Amino acid sequence: MGDQHADAGQLAPDRLLVRSVRVADPGDLVAALPQPAVVAWLHGADGLAGWGEAARLTLPAGADRFTAGEKWLRELFDGADVDDQVRAPGSGPVAFGSFTFDPASDGSVLVVPRALLARRGGQCWLTTIRGPRDAADGPDGRAGLAREPVLPPAELRWSDGSLSAPQWEHAVATAVARIRAGAQRPGTLRKVVLARDLHAVASAPVDARVLLARLAARAPDAYVFACAGLTGATPELLVRRENSEVSSLVLAGTVPRGGTPAQDAALGAALLASAKEAEEHRYAVDSVLEVLGPLSDDLQVAPEPALLTLADLQHLATPVRGTLAADRSALALAAALHPTAAVCGTPTEPAMELIRELEGMDRGRYAGPVGWVDSRGNGEWGIALRCGEIDGPRARLFAGCGIVADSDPAAELAETQTKFQVMRRALEG
Repeated sequence: MGDQHADAGQLAPDRLLVRSVRVADPGDLVAALPQPAVVAWLHGADGLAGWGEAARLTLPAGADRFTAGEKWLRELFDGADVDDQVRAPGSGPVAFGSFTFDPASDGSVLVVPRALLARRGGQCWLTTIRGPRDAADGPDGRAGLAREPVLPPAELRWSDGSLSAPQWEHAVATAVARIRAGAQRPGTLRKVVLARDLHAVASAPVDARVLLARLAARAPDAYVFACAGLTGATPELLVRRENSEVSSLVLAGTVPRGGTPAQDAALGAALLASAKEAEEHRYAVDSVLEVLGPLSDDLQVAPEPALLTLADLQHLATPVRGTLAADRSALALAAALHPTAAVCGTPTEPAMELIRELEGMDRGRYAGPVGWVDSRGNGEWGIALRCGEIDGPRARLFAGCGIVADSDPAAELAETQTKFQVMRRALEG
């Protein structure tokens, strides 16, 4: 790691003292968090939830932000004094991360929490991490930490983001025209993902624990996350590494849920039958296979997408799984996969250029990789979708859609409104 990265927001002791021990089931992981500044990765009953910061690195812009972050972590973890009595993926020292979508954007973050509660496959454990000069945190990692009350957001005021709805529809129409204009030329843009943002201000700082609890309750099939203020519930698993096994869940193509079972079934059937949605999905699957194929043996891919039904939306979904042919950490795999066609477009470079031209905003960490990695390279990384950047009383929400030649601007706008609902409901209760 070069000097420019060492000075970019680094908090790290000379040597971490790490201890992971099995504990009785703590019940609701979110309810066990003593303060609002948290990290979390939750999926159903399992997950990781932590608080405090033993080490933190904020990375500047650059295509090397992933490799610089991994080098910092490797040095930190290799120098740690570790007593890991669990030896499971997610035990021992763990870092949570959230990376910017665009390499030209500052603000990628890695956080090693001071305490971490975990549940996985029926066993539970607590990891505590401190520096050599820190006082011991006690058996539950909470010494000196009074439990702060959990207060829901109140008096929310909403406002447009960078583009109004009509302006964003115009951006979509422009993208469609560009795609159609190049349709007959090889190597030209075939898909671009355009996003928009929405702002909210509450009367007091927003407590991430409230959002995590609401998201976990309403979206049990999603991956609910929090890292350095970015909080959400993504349906998309970018990559999971568990020892030598690697897997991904590719999503692209979306419709809302119906108001009745019959409407729900009709919308799902229409999604499965849609040529436009199938095209969008195929680009996303191909972009993942291009990366994981050379890195994996026996890569298995479903021949056709299936329907994934969540609380508010239905998606086309294709699972991918295989065995790693070479040692790559979960973070390195996430770096290799980002950005997929599901959040950028295809080909990548012209799609990224058009996003910069038309969106009128910096996405920050929206649509970038978010997740965790342990000292053995195991981990899970999702794509930061259905999320918001929380900064005190302010929240900035994001939603995006894949645009292809047959896209309709009004329909794409309606899809973003549906996608915004996940975080709007988490904020509004």
